Amino acid sequence: MELFKKTYWLITPFLILVFILLLDKVFNVKEILINTAIAVGLAYILSPKVKIVEKQNGKEAQIKWLFFKKVIHKKL
Repeated sequence: MELFKKTYWLITPFLILVFILLLDKVFNVKEILINTAIAVGLAYILSPKVKIVEKQNGKEAQIKWLFFKKVIHKKL
């Protein structure tokens, strides 16, 4: 989990790249605007969401992902 707390912001660009390659090679979508729009939309839906919450001890980032049941806490 520590690695995920440090590198969660890298997941969105990685997902965009994977979906662009997947749409280009597997589904043969050659129109670059449609390919990019679909890839960015899917990456946005599947990427982790970060919410900053004020707690008694100070600010804390809560990282929530579509596939995780529990929220990951990160102190700021």
